[in-house]
Amino acid sequence: MSSLTEVTAARVRRIDPSPSTAAAQRVRELKSQGLTILDLTVGEPDFDTPDHVKAAAIRAIEAGETKYTPVNGTPRLRAAIAGKLRERHGLECTDAQITVGGGAKQVIFLALMATLDEGDEVIVPAPYWVSYPDMVRANDGTPVIVDCPEADGFKLTPERLGEAITARTRWVVLNTPGNPTGSAYTAGELHELAQVLLDHPHVRVLTDEIYDEIWYHEEAAPSLAAVEPRLAGRVFLTNGVSKTYAMTGWRIGYGVGPTDLVTAINTLQSQTSSCPSSVSQAAAAAALTGPQDFVRETVSVYRGRRDAMTKLVNDVPRLGCAVPDGGFYLLVNCQDTIGQFTPSGSRIQNDEDFARYLLDSRQVAVIHGAAYGAPGYFRISFATSTDVLTEACARLATACAGLSSAPSAPSA
Repeated sequence: MSSLTEVTAARVRRIDPSPSTAAAQRVRELKSQGLTILDLTVGEPDFDTPDHVKAAAIRAIEAGETKYTPVNGTPRLRAAIAGKLRERHGLECTDAQITVGGGAKQVIFLALMATLDEGDEVIVPAPYWVSYPDMVRANDGTPVIVDCPEADGFKLTPERLGEAITARTRWVVLNTPGNPTGSAYTAGELHELAQVLLDHPHVRVLTDEIYDEIWYHEEAAPSLAAVEPRLAGRVFLTNGVSKTYAMTGWRIGYGVGPTDLVTAINTLQSQTSSCPSSVSQAAAAAALTGPQDFVRETVSVYRGRRDAMTKLVNDVPRLGCAVPDGGFYLLVNCQDTIGQFTPSGSRIQNDEDFARYLLDSRQVAVIHGAAYGAPGYFRISFATSTDVLTEACARLATACAGLSSAPSAPSA
């Protein structure tokens, strides 16, 4: 039988399966064994897609809108995207600056594919979304991981950015609000980063703004392209409808940026998927242009969960977390559990051990922080019911209370 090395290309061997996907699969396996698992790994809304969005998809099907569309999306959806950017950020863009793909993940991947050659560098602030480094490696690039500690709000500083840029740097990735931290850059912080970038005209910026409307402040989440117009020709803004409108399975994302880059992305898409789903595009256009009550209502629910969870987690000895600005995640500091012993006598060596201990002993599923470039932490998703979250926190407290600084003496 052929080995993996013999049947796969080097680009595949450079990357790992998504840790979040692996965690979800482990939860499914345990549930199939009859165990009741409190799953805090899922990175998608627990709400259903709004009714008017589903109705738009049904109308599209009934109207026969089931054929190929332009590779960069339907005119209706592109107009909806342009309208959102104009209303939210005061940004103007033409059709030639918009690309639509099968989720923001595909759009980001194609942007990297279109621009990276072997040895090109991409600056990825850590903590990071799990896919960024592997996407870079898959496209022959080199991820340059820049640690951004909790003391700095898990955010890239101008000093760290300047130190990381080299002649080979092609991109800087800015995910704001971020996964897994929920941290977001203020307009002032983006302005300071922009001043560094203006001195390095060979560097583009990929802004991943998929959580921009799951946001807990009065003013809109700022966007780099709007904060510093002089960078507009070098910023590629990515977003989608998955998180804001509970449309993860519809697979529609978009990117807005320089015409040359968008043209290259569209060329790649024309040779891969041809175009995004026509029906999903009709639904996405309805989401962006229709009533926004759903967004306000769900964000209010998320805010309540965030407030409750941060209090509950910070009340657990050995654990702690910051209050996120957006998204539906908590990055929980579990460094005080490392080196401790479980009731069975096992020593917690790292955050992955702690996550395994939670799952095995208390049936609480989380994702270990090292998967996000954040060793000593773990990620909780609060995109689930308050009852589940409350019970999960109680189990976290019980698990932590069971730890000790020395292994238990064996019973006689």
